Amino acid sequence: MNASSNLVIASRESRLALWQANHVRDRLAAIYPDCAVSILGMTTRGDQILDRPLAQIGGKGLFIKELEVAMQERRADLAVHSMKDVPMDMPSGFVLAAILARENPSDALVSNRFDSLESLPSGAVVGTSSLRREALLRHRYPHLEIRSLRGNLDTRLRKLDEGQYDAIILAAAGLMRLGLAQRIRTLLTPEQSLPAPGQGALGIEVLANRADMLAKVVALEDIDTAICVRAERALSRALGGSCQLPLGAYAQIERGQLWLRGFLATADGRKMVQGELRGDRGAPEALGLALAGELRAQGGDSILASLAAK
Repeated sequence: MNASSNLVIASRESRLALWQANHVRDRLAAIYPDCAVSILGMTTRGDQILDRPLAQIGGKGLFIKELEVAMQERRADLAVHSMKDVPMDMPSGFVLAAILARENPSDALVSNRFDSLESLPSGAVVGTSSLRREALLRHRYPHLEIRSLRGNLDTRLRKLDEGQYDAIILAAAGLMRLGLAQRIRTLLTPEQSLPAPGQGALGIEVLANRADMLAKVVALEDIDTAICVRAERALSRALGGSCQLPLGAYAQIERGQLWLRGFLATADGRKMVQGELRGDRGAPEALGLALAGELRAQGGDSILASLAAK
């Protein structure tokens, strides 16, 4: 296949987003050595509004809108996203063209004083930007004080180091990708903190009518990761998944079967339903829908109704 002579990747300008864009650039350059791949750095609304929780200002779509406009205007050919930041329903005219191999999907405890969640004393301040993590912490560690934590990864670490928090919870993948694995005091198991749908995986978004781009980037797809992420996103989508919904979903392929775990909670963590299913790896969306139905039947419908009433 003849690659066009130039490809432009739209990216947020945070250090982690640029690492991700450079990673994809290097992968594409290796596959298409005659193709010049460059990065268009951009600041999004999600990067600009840092004084309010993400759920209050429009959700994770704020991190990708400007990148999509750049693709529509043909200033960029593709965009690279953390899959956990991609809305469950893609905007009209755009598709996820490839999902890359997953980095560690776990949440990580980062603290300068404490080695585990269990060692945090009553009243200790824990920072997170995620309603999912907040609900889990409130459910399992009600003696802790949970505060909102916004900003890019470096900003969050700086706030911890300044003493504003006793500990913060971050995605392990970002720390590992930026060479900051030494900041991790402990990796949280899925039993402690079930990851967000798509956590640890990168996705490539393109215009749906760009058959040339679809053909190019499909070479980057990791089939097993894509299967797992599709199941996680199907579960979230079936429950109306958004930043306003404390929800976790994590799939693994084990002995040839797809194993999907999920939970749904109220923001205060007082009500929580959780479950798991195993099924055909060839039908990830069906497994996600089936587990969503089980969570609804367990009491998820009442949780969703209470969240909608707020």
